[in-house]
Amino acid sequence: MSTLRDYLAQKRRIWLAKQETISTAEPITPTAKVTAEGRSGVRRIRIRDHQVLSDSGADYAGYDLGPSSPELQLGVLGSCVTHIFLIQAAAADVVLDSVEVEVTATIDPKAGTPGFEDVPPSPQNISYTVHIGSPATDGEIDALFEAVERACPILSLLTNPQTITGSVVRVPAQREESAL
Repeated sequence: MSTLRDYLAQKRRIWLAKQETISTAEPITPTAKVTAEGRSGVRRIRIRDHQVLSDSGADYAGYDLGPSSPELQLGVLGSCVTHIFLIQAAAADVVLDSVEVEVTATIDPKAGTPGFEDVPPSPQNISYTVHIGSPATDGEIDALFEAVERACPILSLLTNPQTITGSVVRVPAQREESAL
């Protein structure tokens, strides 16, 4: 069976090859499309050729068919931190046997309700803990952690102010069928 060490050796070869072309690389434009579906209200997220379902629990009229949007955001942060640990370990040739990232936050369901107008609806007190199995020294792991915190795009997205613009485009409404 292949190990994380085997994967990191492969990742290092690919990372080194990518460094040769990075100076001429063009910016990319990732796109995600999300559709609310019929009777369930489940949100189908489409990214490239992949699909992810997002839903709510019964307390928000959901069917618990997938993680909620805030839960997905925590998962996205954890996924990105994990991936950047792998990239940075491959780049620095640091041996890792295991990487597990746990992300937690607090969400106050009272947010925005009367008397709690100042409570933000967004997840708060976000923290993550990285569990690493490695024969590397503490100094190597500390350097790796610092490199991850500098390079992780989703960590940067969440910790640095962003400009996000939105718009609405009206499409024709569907006609309701009359019940007979």
